[in-house]
Amino acid sequence: MLYLPRLFVHHTENFLSKGESSPLFEMMELKLLKVIINPAMIVTWVCGLIMIFTPGVIDWSAGWPWIKAISVILMSGFHGWLSARRKEIAAGNNRFTGRQYRFANEVPTVLMIVIVICVIARPF
Repeated sequence: MLYLPRLFVHHTENFLSKGESSPLFEMMELKLLKVIINPAMIVTWVCGLIMIFTPGVIDWSAGWPWIKAISVILMSGFHGWLSARRKEIAAGNNRFTGRQYRFANEVPTVLMIVIVICVIARPF
C-alpha cells in the first residue's frame, strides 16, 4: 500500500497527462493489488479477528487497542480507495493529479506509524 500511490503518481504524470495510458503501469498496479496488497489485508483481518476473539489477549479497557482498531479500519478504507482509483485509471477516468497522489502516499505511512506506536508503546 506504500508503493501503489507512487505508481499512480508516475502513471498520471508520465502518461495520463499526455492523454495516453501505459499497459505496463496498469499491469504493475493490478499485480501489486492482487498479489501483495489484497492477500496482506486478508491476513491482517484474519489474524486481528483471531486476537480479538481470543480471551485475554487484548485489554479493551485501555485506549490503545481502540486507536489501533480505528487505524486498521481507516487503512482498510484507504485500500478500497486505492482499488477504486486503479479501476478509474485503467478506464481512463483519472480525476486526481500526481500531487494529490503524492499526498495520498503519506496516508498509509502515518496510519502505520500510529498502529506500531499503539502496539509497541501502548501509550494509554
